[in-house]
Amino acid sequence: MRGPSSSSSVSDGTNRSWLAQGLLAGAAVAAAAVAYTVISRRRSARLRSHVLGIIPARFASSRFPGKPLVPILGKPMIQRTWERAKLATTLDQLVVATDNEKIAECCLGFGADVIMTSDTCRNGTERCNEALQKFKKKFDIVVNIQGDEPLIEPEIIDGVVKALQAAPDAVFSTAVTSLKPEDASDPNRVKCVVDIHGYAIYFSRGLIPYNKSAKVNPRFPYLLHLGIQSYDAKFLRKYPELVPTPLQLEEDLEQLKVLENGYKMKVIKVDHEAHGVDTPEDLEKIESFMRERNMS
Repeated sequence: MRGPSSSSSVSDGTNRSWLAQGLLAGAAVAAAAVAYTVISRRRSARLRSHVLGIIPARFASSRFPGKPLVPILGKPMIQRTWERAKLATTLDQLVVATDNEKIAECCLGFGADVIMTSDTCRNGTERCNEALQKFKKKFDIVVNIQGDEPLIEPEIIDGVVKALQAAPDAVFSTAVTSLKPEDASDPNRVKCVVDIHGYAIYFSRGLIPYNKSAKVNPRFPYLLHLGIQSYDAKFLRKYPELVPTPLQLEEDLEQLKVLENGYKMKVIKVDHEAHGVDTPEDLEKIESFMRERNMS
């Protein structure tokens, strides 16, 4: 039997050499991609290092007028929100933004910083933007902390800040938690769906996703949107200039204007007992929850 020719050996050796070079090149590209991602995230966190927390508060709520001043076990709701937010470690400064003198007086009474805004703001995001314009100091990230989440966990505030710092392609970040089956049909409990990379796809007051049986699937991990949002400060200045969008108007959800305009929104999943106050009935639930856990 004849052995392999010298030309065949050379060819095989050349092929193996090319293959080895290709594998090395591929590994180098992969390593470079990982390094670029790490560097980008570090650069993003460094460039987005100054953080302002804002609690927008208005008196004339259509569903619950005077809500920020309603007492919860002896303290105004806005004070409880402020005290929880002050525990966050990522905030360089925290203020209440309001258009109401009673709310401002209350907040000053328990030691909060207050920025007065106009009564023409259509939502909390616009109120945050107006408050931001009144600061001489430059901030990179603004966190919108809903005043009707009096038991918000400071770790969630820190989480949305860090999520935005780590996602240079996003201009917005927010948080979700598990949706309780009994809240599936409640339009005051906003639902969210995300893609496999953790970016928001859609928000709705209806149940999403919606299956063919038209019933709640007890095995599906539905997501409840928590009312905390952080923005890249440059984007926040653009937000009021964006024309209201059809989905935003139909659902009455300001997050949809961000998505409809093609911007990316990072979402983090947290384990949190959501206790937003949308109606007077929600107050009883919160006070019962606090009493059961001896929360003062």
